[in-house]
Formats: sequence, structure tokens, C-alpha cells
Amino acid sequence: MPDPAFRAAPPDALRIEPLGELTAIFDRRSMQTHLVASPMPEILAAMGADDCDAATLAKRLAESFDFDGADDVRTILAERLGELAAMGLVAHA
Repeated sequence: MPDPAFRAAPPDALRIEPLGELTAIFDRRSMQTHLVASPMPEILAAMGADDCDAATLAKRLAESFDFDGADDVRTILAERLGELAAMGLVAHA
């Protein structure tokens, strides 16, 4: 079964502010602020405006991060996408 595709919130809907090891993401649509740790901000940035599944996201992130020896990257990214969807920061495409 293929990974579900997700779409990130429009860039103007979110205000993203690094706070040391955490990042605050204010969602203007819901008026909620989410405190997240890496890799959540990196995932949102890598998604861009396109529909994105975990496999595509892994390829995009591999350009900036070393995934050597991490066979379960796609599985971990699929879980993180589900968490971002639960927060309302991404939606099923």
C-alpha cells in the first residue's frame, strides 16, 4: 500500500520561530501555537507547496541530512507526517 500524501499548510498560514532547541509554530488559521522539536520544522520546510508522501520527503531531506544506516527513515517520516496532521499543520492531499 502506498504512503498517503500530505500537503503542508500555506506558508502565510504559519509563523515559525526557532526558540533554541524548540520551534514555535503559530497557526494563524486555528490561532494555536505548537512547540515542536527537530525534525518537524525541517519536514515542513522540505514539503514545500507540493503533495508529499514519506518516500518523497525522505529523498528531499536526504539532500541535507545524512541518513546512512537508517533503514526505517520512511517509516519514521510517515509517523511524523501523521503527527503533523493531528496538529493540523499538514492535511491529507
